[in-house]
Amino acid sequence: MPSNRAAYLTSAKSTPLQVKSVPYTKPDALEIVIKSHAAAINPLDHIKQSMGDLLFNWVSYPAILGSDVAGEVVEVGKDVARFKVGDRVVGHAIGLAKKHNFASHCGFQKYTVLLTHMASHIPATIPYVDAAVIPLGLSTAACGLFQTDQLAMQLPSVPAAKPTGKTLLVWGGSTSVGCNAIQLAIAAGYEVITTASPRNFELVKRLGVAEAFDYRSPTVVEDIKKAIKGRISAGALSIGQGAAEKCLDILTTCRGNKFLSMASYPFPQTPPERFVVPQIAFHYITSLIFLWIKARRHGIRRKFIFGDTLVDNEIGPAMYEHFLPEALAARSFVAAPKSEVVGHGLESIQHAMDLHKKGVSAKKIVVTL
Repeated sequence: MPSNRAAYLTSAKSTPLQVKSVPYTKPDALEIVIKSHAAAINPLDHIKQSMGDLLFNWVSYPAILGSDVAGEVVEVGKDVARFKVGDRVVGHAIGLAKKHNFASHCGFQKYTVLLTHMASHIPATIPYVDAAVIPLGLSTAACGLFQTDQLAMQLPSVPAAKPTGKTLLVWGGSTSVGCNAIQLAIAAGYEVITTASPRNFELVKRLGVAEAFDYRSPTVVEDIKKAIKGRISAGALSIGQGAAEKCLDILTTCRGNKFLSMASYPFPQTPPERFVVPQIAFHYITSLIFLWIKARRHGIRRKFIFGDTLVDNEIGPAMYEHFLPEALAARSFVAAPKSEVVGHGLESIQHAMDLHKKGVSAKKIVVTL
């Protein structure tokens, strides 16, 4: 039996993560175990550490965090046909999801258990550190774009589907979710316009957007309204603080689907030092009320995205079994944003989380394992 180690969150808000030995878990019938070679950091990792039980309050301690992993298959379940030992894979580790809350299924450890329909083969041309940037960004974008309770767009294909004649607005195109949303939407036959910092225009245009706008411009909302005039809306996907409000303003004048899929929750950007729970709750509730009033006034439907809901519906297999492996092999889908390796080993995870917490732009923090 292989010896396993993990970076543990020992209690709510504890820091730093503690690295210690943990059990190696064998896969169930439709699971695989991978030896991780790279893990990427996501906002929810350091937000969970900072906010404690205000986020994912079903998680018991000690807990393992981590969603994005890439590595080599070392064991397969008895009913697994898609994978074999030695395969190079990338996967969404879903151990923090409420219905699948198992430490063995979390990413910040040497050996991680993955559900087969949440894992994809990666070609030899893609390094593990680049593949690791994909999973949670892809999953979150896919939930927002394709679930029937969200934007309900048609699924992507390889080669890309025929143009639908509809335009999707992605606010925050250079983010992890944004980069994946742009590529998924284009592969599904939709035109995409987005916002980003001007220094990241080249990135989003390389991914295929029709137009990019400076999100900091004081006229950005009016500029996008003019650009989208005459186009048929597929809806909007908002990423980042303040993005939902601006997307609502734009959707008020759109023809077509007036639906806002929201990838970011209205938590304070900097957690308060005093009266933490009351202040966060007040900010969260008042923001929700404001968005509800504005959306209702203009007949706009909206919903927050939970990036793990595709695990339990048809979108998970559509992405990880059918689309992503083929798209990566065809090089029609690229790992974006760029990976930035900041350390090696589980002992580097806390440092990586701290760096991510300070803010990143058009890149994703990665640790090799």
